[in-house]
Amino acid sequence: MYSRIFFLTLTLLFLLAFFITMACCSWIKFTRPGPLVAATNLIIPVGSNIKAIADLLMEAGVISDISVFVLGARVTGKTRTLKAGEFAFPAAISQQGVLKILEKGTVVAHHLTVAEGLSVINIVAIINATQGLSGEIHDMPLEGTLLPETYYYVYGDKRADIINRMRLAMDRTVNELWKRRDPALPIATSKEALILASIVEKETKIEAERPLVASVFVNRLNFRMKLQSDPTVVYGISGGECLNRPLNKTDLRLHTPYNTYIISGLPPGPISNPGVASIAAVLQPAKTDYLYFVADGKGGHAFSSTLFQHNHNVSDWRKQQKNSAYSLYN
Repeated sequence: MYSRIFFLTLTLLFLLAFFITMACCSWIKFTRPGPLVAATNLIIPVGSNIKAIADLLMEAGVISDISVFVLGARVTGKTRTLKAGEFAFPAAISQQGVLKILEKGTVVAHHLTVAEGLSVINIVAIINATQGLSGEIHDMPLEGTLLPETYYYVYGDKRADIINRMRLAMDRTVNELWKRRDPALPIATSKEALILASIVEKETKIEAERPLVASVFVNRLNFRMKLQSDPTVVYGISGGECLNRPLNKTDLRLHTPYNTYIISGLPPGPISNPGVASIAAVLQPAKTDYLYFVADGKGGHAFSSTLFQHNHNVSDWRKQQKNSAYSLYN
């Protein structure tokens, strides 16, 4: 009888030592640096169970032992608290560290930058082509209603939500800047300000010039002169698509609602999506007597108050163009 009790006790002690040894080995594997050679991002789909998560981590080389990872999650009670999304895992992260990242749920943030002056057609194409977003944009927003800016998103965010954020940002920006407008402006509504800002945006990319360009158009409106802006002609022809050719004299005589060589005042709507600087420039333009501007051949523009001076600036620009062409072919 005593020998049987001794044998059972010995067996239990052996089993206990075995399980303690296995637990220690598993804990070492669970907490020691992992096999990941370089930092990597991994997407955990919504609805993934602990086994599916472990399989993904193993396939990506983030962990080295599926059973240890699953056991660690179960022992620590985290199998139901792991989040879905895109996660960044640093090199050599332990399996314990992986669990902490998945439980905390801090997903990777991406950014999408939309440049000023793009049409809604261009912007929607960019958003539809952006990886990591879900859904498609089928209904085109109104021109001029989207604020160009840098927008942050995480994997799985909806493309339609990005559009809505851009629309709300534009509304807030216009409403705020409209409150601080020059009361003497020949502009009756915030929509008219947005239309003029969209033209300024297409005329110059130099921030310091925007208040000057705005002053030219404001002065022309005050004198009931036609705006004569080439970008409005382009928009009337292309509807926001890329024209892919220079304008010609026939284009300037083409009757469209946007051709400001033909119509008086502002076109019926924006021709682009202007940035904050162009909107601010229109609502607080520089105080000048300029009525004309033309490219100066150096990336900027030459401004003038009289037609005589403007024609002289145009002549200088054409000479520069001719000299550039001569240098190119000789």
